[in-house]
Amino acid sequence: MSTVADKLAKKSSSKTSSKQVRLRLVYVDFWSAVKLSFLAAVALAIVTIVSVFLIFMVLQTTNLIGKLDEFFLAFTDGSFQLSAFLNLPQVMAFAAIVAILNLIVVTVLGAVVAGIYNLMVKVTGGLLVGFTSN
Repeated sequence: MSTVADKLAKKSSSKTSSKQVRLRLVYVDFWSAVKLSFLAAVALAIVTIVSVFLIFMVLQTTNLIGKLDEFFLAFTDGSFQLSAFLNLPQVMAFAAIVAILNLIVVTVLGAVVAGIYNLMVKVTGGLLVGFTSN
């Protein structure tokens, strides 16, 4: 009697010939590139906001902002306080603005790169990629 396990053992012991395929990338879909760059930009925006929040919390916990206030107090007449400008809502609003600008820039850059690649394929013939089956 032959079981499924025996059949799978026979299949795994036999050597398969590896075939190599060489493909040429001659077109990048514009909207796919825009969607992919947008998703990458969203991930970058989340990382930006979280990292700014964590850095601000570390600076606030270590009282570095207060020490910088004392440092600036030595050079000014006391009219400028850094802690008045660096509080959590203002820092997070700045981080959100930077994240939104990065979102727009990275999405547009993805579209531009896809367009430039599609134009350059006409000159160079595309990117040659080799695949093998193991």
